[in-house]
Amino acid sequence: MDLGEHHIMSGSSPAASLVGRFLVAAPSMPDERFQKSVVFICKHDDEGALGIIVNNTVDDLPLGQVYKQLGIDVPSSAAAQPVLFGGPVETSRGLVLHSADYKRDETLLINGGMALTASLEILKDMAAGTGPRQAWLALGHSGWGPGQLDHEMQDNAWLVVDANPSLVFDADFDAKWQRALDQLGGKAGGGGKFDPASYSHQTGRA
Repeated sequence: MDLGEHHIMSGSSPAASLVGRFLVAAPSMPDERFQKSVVFICKHDDEGALGIIVNNTVDDLPLGQVYKQLGIDVPSSAAAQPVLFGGPVETSRGLVLHSADYKRDETLLINGGMALTASLEILKDMAAGTGPRQAWLALGHSGWGPGQLDHEMQDNAWLVVDANPSLVFDADFDAKWQRALDQLGGKAGGGGKFDPASYSHQTGRA
C-alpha cells in the first residue's frame, strides 16, 4: 500500500471545470466498474481529471486494519471505519479525501470546503485526533486522460450535480447514488425524486 507523500498537481482548468462536483453514473452507464457510482471530482484540467468514488468501499479492510499495517496505534473510533474504493487506477495507492480545515504542503484544496491529501502524516494525525474533522481514506482513484472525460460527458455516461460534504461523508453508501440523482429530480420540479427508469439519455448536466 503506497501512502507516501504525493503532490497532486493541477494544470490550467478548462472553462467547464467539474472540480468540486459529483459525477453520477447515468442509469445507462456502459462501464460496469462505474455503474451506480458517485464520483467526487478533485482535479479537472487540460491534463485530464481525477476523482474519488464516494459510495463504494473496499471489502474486509477497515481503517483500523490499515493503521495496524502501517504501525499506527488504532483509536477505537476508527477501528471499523470503512475504506473507500476510490476507483480502478492505482488501487494500492492511498488518498485521503477530507474537510479543508486540515492542510499540509502537499494538500490539494478543492471547491466547497473539501481537500485531498496523499501522505502517511495525515493518517497519523487522524489517528491522534489532530487530523481533519471529516475524512475518508480511499484506495485507488478514478482517472481520465486529456479530453477523455469530456468525451464520456458527450456520450451521456455521466450526470453532473452539485456536491456537498454531507453526502460525501455520509456512511449510508447504498443510498448515495439515488440521493445524488434526487438532486436532478428537485431541479426538474419532480418533488425531489429522480426516477432512473425514466432516464432517456438526455444531457447530463444539471
